[in-house]
Amino acid sequence: MEVADITWPEAGERAGAGVILAVPLGATEQHGPHLPLSTDTDIAVALCAGLAARRPDVLVAPAVPYGSSGEHAGFPGTLSIGQAALELLLVELCRSATATFERILLVSGHGGNLEPLRRAEALLRTESRDVRGYLPHYPGDPHAGRAETGLMLALRPELVRAERAEPGDIRPLPEILPLLRAGGVRAVSANGVLGDPTGATAAAGVALLDQLITDLHEKTRHWWPVVVPERTPL
Repeated sequence: MEVADITWPEAGERAGAGVILAVPLGATEQHGPHLPLSTDTDIAVALCAGLAARRPDVLVAPAVPYGSSGEHAGFPGTLSIGQAALELLLVELCRSATATFERILLVSGHGGNLEPLRRAEALLRTESRDVRGYLPHYPGDPHAGRAETGLMLALRPELVRAERAEPGDIRPLPEILPLLRAGGVRAVSANGVLGDPTGATAAAGVALLDQLITDLHEKTRHWWPVVVPERTPL
């Protein structure tokens, strides 16, 4: 269930002890010539929705579609709010959310959000707020490559320009990381791709999405076990 689709009395009824509010954190940034700017947001939303389908105690908040995407500056359409603004947004959002919901799960689809996410999480936990951050990890290309292309073929195939998919910089990430930190993605890839999206399939994307949702479910199961009501003896 999505929080934005219910009324305030319904939100109050659902906000009992142990309810998890899952907040998708995305980005609006370039993903090569073949994927939409919404890619990271779409993936984060899908992960939260998948978790909610497996846990009845999860509500999904509206997505945050802007993140820290400065490394993609120079590609038209990229909209970044930077690390400081994102950290402040998360802190204030979670302070507000914990007035209603006991547990907050921040699910980021963009790796560039990690540092502000971790800082916000650490600060909020010092305030005794039950906030956890999650960033999916999967093998393969770092950005707009086969993995993300497969996920988008599974999630929103109508937005994938498959005919425009082409390799970018295919060197291992550790090899190009100094260049990325110094000059952003433009310094290593003219088309914005880090990897090779050709050969991506929707079937592979479906399998990967299920794997990521399972991992998220397992993480939350350990963080917040599902409470099973005790049965009254007959």
